Amino acid sequence: NNVQMSEVVALLLNTAQLELVLKDMFKILLENKQDKWASCQKETGERLLELADVFSGTKPLARVEKNDNLQAWFREIAKQTADIDYHDHTMAGRKIAQLIQAIEEVQEFHQLETNWQIRQFLCDTRSYLHQMIRTINVKEEVLIQLQIIGDLSYAWHIIDNYTKYMQNGIKKDPGLVKKLRATFLKLGSALDLPLVRIGEAGTEDFKSVSECYSRELVSYVRKVLQIIPQSMFSLLEDIVKVLTHDMVEVPTRLDKDKLRDYAQLNERYKVAKFTHAISVFTDGMLMMKSTLVGVIKIDPKKLLEDGIRKELVTRVAAAFHNALIFPNKSTDLSQRLVVLSSKTDGFRRSFEYIQDYLNIFGLKMWQEEVMRIISYNVEQECNTFLRQKVFDWQSVYQSRHIPIPRFAPVDESLTFIGRLARALLDITNPTCTLYVDPMKAWYDMKTNEEVLNCTIFSKIVAALEPFGLQGLDRLYCFMIITELQRFTRHTTNLIIADKAMMTALQNTMRTLHPHTKTVENAAKLYAPLVLKFTKFSASLAPFILRVGQIQIIRQLISLTLHSLAKFESKQLVVAIETLNNALVTNVTSHYSLNHVTPSDSLYEITPYLGACGLTQPLLQVYSTFKDIPMLPLVMFLHLQSQLPKLQYNSSADLLVPTKRASEPIDPVIFNVGLATILRQFPNEYIVEFEELCAQYISSCTRDGAPPSTAIATLKQFCKMSHTPPEQLRDCLAGAVLTTHLPR
Repeated sequence: NNVQMSEVVALLLNTAQLELVLKDMFKILLENKQDKWASCQKETGERLLELADVFSGTKPLARVEKNDNLQAWFREIAKQTADIDYHDHTMAGRKIAQLIQAIEEVQEFHQLETNWQIRQFLCDTRSYLHQMIRTINVKEEVLIQLQIIGDLSYAWHIIDNYTKYMQNGIKKDPGLVKKLRATFLKLGSALDLPLVRIGEAGTEDFKSVSECYSRELVSYVRKVLQIIPQSMFSLLEDIVKVLTHDMVEVPTRLDKDKLRDYAQLNERYKVAKFTHAISVFTDGMLMMKSTLVGVIKIDPKKLLEDGIRKELVTRVAAAFHNALIFPNKSTDLSQRLVVLSSKTDGFRRSFEYIQDYLNIFGLKMWQEEVMRIISYNVEQECNTFLRQKVFDWQSVYQSRHIPIPRFAPVDESLTFIGRLARALLDITNPTCTLYVDPMKAWYDMKTNEEVLNCTIFSKIVAALEPFGLQGLDRLYCFMIITELQRFTRHTTNLIIADKAMMTALQNTMRTLHPHTKTVENAAKLYAPLVLKFTKFSASLAPFILRVGQIQIIRQLISLTLHSLAKFESKQLVVAIETLNNALVTNVTSHYSLNHVTPSDSLYEITPYLGACGLTQPLLQVYSTFKDIPMLPLVMFLHLQSQLPKLQYNSSADLLVPTKRASEPIDPVIFNVGLATILRQFPNEYIVEFEELCAQYISSCTRDGAPPSTAIATLKQFCKMSHTPPEQLRDCLAGAVLTTHLPR
């Protein structure tokens, strides 16, 4: 009871180190056993023959007389020594013992001790014979006995109780890892017990079971040694604090009078001190050397890198999660991104600083792990839109050894990337903000103050790297697809389920056909239709506005990524753009020849196009939907019901919401939503919608009341849908074209 657990750990480490050293020495003896035996046997024979020559009288030696009996006896002993069989250990040991006794007796009886030279020869001979006995007694059974005595399988379930004491020892002395290596090898004996019977049975499961238990042991090794990366990151936080808050960057040009001020010797000493401590931990980890744990080989350098990656992922994921929580309904989004960008910049700078001391590629590791964190969180957030979920064990971004932590949701979003995406949507709500396309900014409809502009995406890049914007873009794609699916189901049920509405739409189509003709008394014809459709129109607006809102954000994300890519790697962007144009030309020619098999390169180049911002969200077809009968007419009537909420500002040449509207809408968002929804169906839908709008404008103009708001709306719709100006001019009358459309 008086024994401290730390003392038990120290005893375990020292015992394991002693066993390891002893086993290594014994293995060397076993490997050199036969060579050592042969060497000692040769030396013994040579010395006995030399003694025989001494007593023969041919080699005169001081005060040694010729003795034929001793000469013959030494030659006989040399012959017997040479005849000893190495492989018969028992007989060899007995024979050598007899030879040693005989040499001792001849030395005593013949009074050979008086000559120190002969005595030395006899002493060396006995020494070699003793060495032969010790060598022949080195048997493999001794290693087996050592293994049985040092078996630690009984401690498999309680060893984890001593983990924190091992880690505390490493924090105090990183060189302790050398002894821990011996302890881990000692723990390998826990693998023997479950494998004994499997090995005796000779089944094919031996390898898989060995790998299973070895992986468990390697996991424990990683757990114990994870204290090294944790300690390194604690020191790294101190380095980050000094580099980002205390030290001032030296300018490119500096007056010599200010050189002392920028020297910052105390701060640089702190950085050097922390860096040295980190390098000490690195040296301690690398002392472990390559180790075979079970059937898995552990490389200390790889183990250190994985540990650093694991700690990096844990801390960066926590920083992303904690920074992107918006309790005040996203009003502090910009401020939180600035704080987060300061943290990530400090991490990145410190990694670049210490990578040489750790012998790792710090910037590469940083980019890979940040990309993995964001991609994993985007994947989990997208699971909410999928029927077939992607679980952790299926994810290509999750890792068993370097896991990405999951945090409890704080709102409807599962991850920080979902909270960020919905925060942007809350701030840019099209019912209370107005998006001005030339300014690339949103303004409050009531106060006319700027709410958000495109610089927010640069702040997201600074905080989450470009991978953050790419992840947002992918998540928004899933949101748009979901909204389009809801819109399709809702509109289909609206048209098909209501027979009266279906009949009214069919009658209207017959009245307006062909769309090239003008309608007399347009006000009397369109007003009842719009009034009848008003109750259905209110249910369509949320879908259209949400789709348009997300599309505008996606367009600004692509613009930011493209600008960043052109600045950072212009040649890569040009190369990808050229390849994209070539592929599009190739596909177009194939379609013209009725060869509709797409090239594999189309799928391979898509991620690069997204990363470089070379996408066009407004032209994207997100999914294929079944045709909805008379959808262009439904969208046209919905537009007519929303026109009273808009007005044309001729001085600014902009569509703006009317001040008297109870439920104002953003005209740009509205038109983008209309264009995106119609883009998901055959191209004839957009053409028919534009013809219906042109027919309405021409009919009203003929009646003497050109609808400026409708004309401006159609112009904006054509711009968002990338309709050629020539196509619109063909639909409108010359007077309207001259007055309201650009030449």
